[in-house]
Formats: sequence, C-alpha cells, structure tokens
Amino acid sequence: MFEKVLIANRGEIALRIHRACREMGIQTVAVHSTADADAMHVRLADESVCIGPPSARDSYLNIPAILSAATITGADAIHPGIGFLAENAQFAEMVEEHGFAFIGPTADHIRIMGDKVTAKSTVKNLGLPVVPGSDGPVASLDEAEVIARSIGFPVLIKAAAGGGGKGMKVARSPETLREAYQLARGEARAAFGNDEVYIEKYLGHPRHIEIQLLGDMHGNCVHFGERDCSVQRRHQKVIEEAPSPALNAEQRSFIGDLAARTTAAIGYRGVGTMEFLFEDGQFYFIEMNTRLQVEHTISEMITGIDLVREQIRVATGAPLGYGQADIRFEGHAIECRINAEHPETFLPSPGRIDGYHAPGGLGVRIDSALYDGYRIPPHYDSLIAKLVVHGSTRNECLMRLRRTLEEYVIGGIDTTLPLHQRIIAQPSFIDGAYDIHWLEQLMAKGS
Repeated sequence: MFEKVLIANRGEIALRIHRACREMGIQTVAVHSTADADAMHVRLADESVCIGPPSARDSYLNIPAILSAATITGADAIHPGIGFLAENAQFAEMVEEHGFAFIGPTADHIRIMGDKVTAKSTVKNLGLPVVPGSDGPVASLDEAEVIARSIGFPVLIKAAAGGGGKGMKVARSPETLREAYQLARGEARAAFGNDEVYIEKYLGHPRHIEIQLLGDMHGNCVHFGERDCSVQRRHQKVIEEAPSPALNAEQRSFIGDLAARTTAAIGYRGVGTMEFLFEDGQFYFIEMNTRLQVEHTISEMITGIDLVREQIRVATGAPLGYGQADIRFEGHAIECRINAEHPETFLPSPGRIDGYHAPGGLGVRIDSALYDGYRIPPHYDSLIAKLVVHGSTRNECLMRLRRTLEEYVIGGIDTTLPLHQRIIAQPSFIDGAYDIHWLEQLMAKGS
C-alpha cells in the first residue's frame, strides 16, 4: 500500500480523494495555486505545496511543478483527480518515468480512448454498437457531404479530440452542412489544438447512459451499474441518477456485462466510464472517460463501494478480490451539481461565502469544499458542491432531494440551487420521461 499520495487537483474532488486516503491510513500532499491557499483540501492535507499563481496553466497544469512537489515531499503516488491532467497521457507517462505510481490507467489507454475516432474503432472491433457515421476523421467538406448523405440528415459533427460539447455542431440539412463543418473545425482547433472532426448520425431523443467500470492489473473487470446523465445543458451534465428510469433489468444487465467484457478485453486498469446514447431500445457507444467521474458518487450510493478507495487499491497492483456477482445494487440515488452561477443567466458568481448550511439526514451526502467565509476564486470551474441523496425507491429519493434542496443554504453568491428545484418539480422529470434535449427545451419555454 502507498504511504503518501500527492493529489494533483483542487476543490471538492481533492477533498474527496484526501478523505479516501486518510481512511486507508495514507498520508496526503495537497498542491495548490496561490488562489487556493485557504482551500479546505489544503487545510486538511498532511502537507501542502504551492505550485504557482492562480492561472491553471501555471499551477494545476504545470507538470514540472507537480512532479517537483511529489519529489520534495517523498510521495509514492500521484492521483490526478478529475479534469486538469487526469486524461493527459504525457502526464501519466512522466509520473511513472519519475518513479511515482499513477493512480489511473496506462498512458496508452488514455491516448487510445482520448481520441474519439480511435476509441470508436477500438470498441467497434470488440463488438460494441456505435452510432452510424464516418470511420475516421473527415478530411474535407466534400467527404463530409458524401458521408452525411449516406447516413441521412440530421448529422452531428464532432471534434475527434474533443469533449464537453466543444467542437460539436448539428447539420440538419445539406444547406447547413458547410457552416456546421467549418464551425466545428474552428472550435476544435481553438479548444484542443486539433481541428480533426468526424461525423455521426444525429439521434433525435436519446438518453445518455454510462457504465461505471473498474479493472485491475490481473485481467479482472467489473461494472457498478449504469447512470442516467441525460439532464444536460450545452452538453454539460446537470443532474445524474442511478439506476436509469429508462432501462429494464434485461437492458441494464446486457449493457453492463458488454461494457465490462470489452474493458477487460483491452486490459484496462483503474476506474473508467463507457458512455452510450440509448434510443428505441438500442445502445450506441460514444466515448470512454479514462478517469474518475464527477458523478461516481451515485454509483457508490447504490453499491456501498468506495470507488476512490478501489481506484487506489488497484493502482498498487492488488487484485479486485471480488467478482460481478458480489456487487449488489440497492435503492436509487440522484446527484445535483451545484455551480457558482446565476440560475437563469448562468453567469459565473465567484465571491465570499456569507452563510453556509448543508442539509443532512439519512441518505444525504454533500461532496463540497465550501465553508463559511471561504472565497470562491474566479479562475476555475464553477462546480462548488455535489448534493447526493439515496432512497430505497426513486420516489423516496425524489422526496428526499426536494427536502434537502429546500434546506441547502449557500449565501453571498448566486448558485444553481433554484434551477435544481425547478427541474425536480417538473412532472416529466418526476415520471423519468426526459432525454438529452429536455432541459434546454424546458429552459426555452421559460417555465
């Protein structure tokens, strides 16, 4: 087992990793920018190292500074967390080249799955269903037109190296293809330094279903059920729940087992998530995230398994020690991502927390690094808290969520708490009748 882990991240996920380490008897090292000197994960860690000024480029993305911090503190391993360098293959390689364990998959797996075209080709060859589209990057507008006509409009043009909705455009007719193609390439170049795009059939009313996976270094792999992440705004997840209200027992068993077999076939180690679109009873692979997910919490709540702890264990070389039949699924869980943003305009709202009260009670979990008096810096992602509730049934879970949203107080700034209250009050959400376009359609109606 590791004796000391450096956490190369910030905010609630850094605190989450710190807690798992401490419960395993592992000391922690927090790295931080000057803007995060008073952050909770810095206060609680056994040691802390300032690695640069507020800009993420000069701190949390500064690989030499992070490796230096690991060296001077005598860390055994580095946990990349979520975002920043978590899916950077070069970082994973450099961590291991400098003698530290990387708590994550191999650099090769990060590289393969980080390119959506390569990932799609890899899993397709292993039997996973994929969305109809181009077999690789589309080299020209002429080629794009040929492919789009062959699969039928509307089509989705997507950045090969992308994610989070950047470099993604819909062309609903031949007349709109040119503009969508050019805009997608331009966004991809600006966001990822790579303007390669590919084309997929655009699905009208899909659900976004993902499977939580874990593999060890001995060829074993299990899944922890599915999560429904269809409540999205601009391709960013807002609310997630597990299990999905859209799947029956046969469907969830089918896609879970298929994803686990595929993951084992590529020799994957660590936690990962395969994401699918689901429409008319069919699953279509879209990507694999080679890291811990923000929404890992709801999988933990329905299985009772600490995924961060398991992630650390397999990074030491330990076998899973259990099989798929040993994982039990109980009840229902929902996560609300709380952002420091205006609930209607979505303008960022950094600033000082003036009054903070977190809800509690049976089945309630708050993953957050907030505290009264803390000043949220303007330099990073606006996610400030994850409100997670669990109930024996989906209805019990929804009632508990309604109550906790009413109790939650984050004063001094704007937050998206009112948006979540509005969402869960909608009859279509209560009925589980939503897809990936549902939230934006709700917001467009203004009710």
